[in-house]
Amino acid sequence: MPVLVKTFRWAFVVTALGLAAGVFYDGWTALGIVAILSVLEISLSFDNAVINAGILKKMNAFWQKIFLTVGIVIAVFGMRLVFPVVIVAVSARLSPWNAVHLALTDKDRYQELVTDAHPSIAAFGGMFLLMIFLDFVFEDREIKWLGWLERPLARLGSIDMLSVCIALIVLLISATTFGAHAHQHGGTHADKAETVLLAGVAGLITYMVVGGLSGFFEQRLEQEEEREQEAEDKAERAGRRGSPVQLAGKAAFFMFLYLEVLDASFSFDGVIGAFAITNDIVLMALGLGIGAMYVRSLTVYLVRQGTLDDYVYLEHGAHYAIGALSLILLVTIQYQINEIVTGLVGVVLIGASFWSSVRRNRALRTAS
Repeated sequence: MPVLVKTFRWAFVVTALGLAAGVFYDGWTALGIVAILSVLEISLSFDNAVINAGILKKMNAFWQKIFLTVGIVIAVFGMRLVFPVVIVAVSARLSPWNAVHLALTDKDRYQELVTDAHPSIAAFGGMFLLMIFLDFVFEDREIKWLGWLERPLARLGSIDMLSVCIALIVLLISATTFGAHAHQHGGTHADKAETVLLAGVAGLITYMVVGGLSGFFEQRLEQEEEREQEAEDKAERAGRRGSPVQLAGKAAFFMFLYLEVLDASFSFDGVIGAFAITNDIVLMALGLGIGAMYVRSLTVYLVRQGTLDDYVYLEHGAHYAIGALSLILLVTIQYQINEIVTGLVGVVLIGASFWSSVRRNRALRTAS
């Protein structure tokens, strides 16, 4: 327990300050929204923490410290604070400063602009999230949570570019149905089919660019791991004790870049998903910032303990939550969905996957 408290102490401090700031900013309703956003960010990024820990433990102490200090600044202040402002500014055709100023001084006007820009935001984010979900369920994995669903989907995944084709079909349907009757401020509707189509294609391109960068750095990482294994084998043949090599220098730098791209992609879906819950950039920054602190603390905890979590279905639950959020975002182009319902979808899916993992672990212990 002392190790747990020591590792998460800054996350606890940020939680207390963030919730208090939410109440001070907009009352007790804001506290609930900040809490839901925090849970959403943690649930969507849990598998990111596990992946980060698996890579980070191979790096030396210096680069671990760089990732957990410089990296947290980029994650919390860059992606969770600056990025939402950029999304609003681009969508509403405002400068970033004007977007922030408007959000803080004229909430009604800001809300009108964000509501009118929501179709493009929802289409962009919905497609990005949908691609993450589709690429996950179409991959053949050794461990399956919902086998009756995941086995046939894995077989279909052998078809090249299937996820892209399905995503484009979903986008076309969304643009011609929801986009043709997009919700605007004042309860009116407008034809924004073209806007939805263009924003959705932009979301798809963004996902493919981020995925390409991640793949590039992952390939560099695999090359370094092969060199590491060759060095260990050579040492054993020479009669020396082979030991895990903690990478430094150029290899560690590539790993650091890969982790940052990977972390950015996960934080991106958290930011986009947050727009399904609130358009207030202050509450968004508070909630996602708290969640990011817990994700980073969890990464540190896993590294320091020298083991990864054995709740194997949590990754599945997180990706199903991403899929649900993508569809919710597309539906909100035309219809309003209660933010509490949206937030609870992810919590329920994560909770179900956690409980399934617990039952699996008990069954394995009983069998052994």
